[in-house]
Amino acid sequence: ARDILYKTLDKNMFRKIKTCATAKEIWEKLIQICEGNDETKENKLTVAQQKYESIKMREGETMTEFYEHFSVVVIELTSLGKEYSNRELALKVMRALPREWDVKTMAMRESKDLNKLELHDLFANLKAYEFELENRSEAPSTSQPTKALAATTSEQCSPSKSAEQLSNDAMSLFVKKFRKFLRRSYNPSFSYNNVKKSEKLSTDMNCFNGGRPGHFDFCS
Repeated sequence: ARDILYKTLDKNMFRKIKTCATAKEIWEKLIQICEGNDETKENKLTVAQQKYESIKMREGETMTEFYEHFSVVVIELTSLGKEYSNRELALKVMRALPREWDVKTMAMRESKDLNKLELHDLFANLKAYEFELENRSEAPSTSQPTKALAATTSEQCSPSKSAEQLSNDAMSLFVKKFRKFLRRSYNPSFSYNNVKKSEKLSTDMNCFNGGRPGHFDFCS
């Protein structure tokens, strides 16, 4: 057994255990070198637990990246003799997620048996939900008005635009009436009739001083 252990060690490690006489001594020496003494192990456990308690999903971190990040801490704790139940791990993961995941985590608490929910199954469910959210955010929204429609609506609702339109309409009506007036004023039949009526009126009138019809005399 000692020869087998010797063959698995590199030169640096072999120098540290070469004074050991039995396989048992070699094994205990290797454990002490790799894991340290009880005080060292306690310090490592304390640090690992602090990492576990403070772990949070980082901003911009994907669910796959967070799974790897979380698993490293859990594996380290397990190697130091600290293990958590499925429920404890699931609740820790849910509390470590941002607030926008609250609806999903609440639904999972109500629908899943956390005591039987394995860590990899939990993250598989969360990654599926993350994928669904990404697809929704990339899909174009049909409820939003187009730029052209928004511009039209803005123009219709603008008081200045409405006032300008009314002013233009009034000007157009004035121009039409003025053109109609000009056509009537320069109409030959219209002018001729007016002249005839004017002549008739003048011939029917008597002079104020002379008394002759159609004649006007100035006062002296």
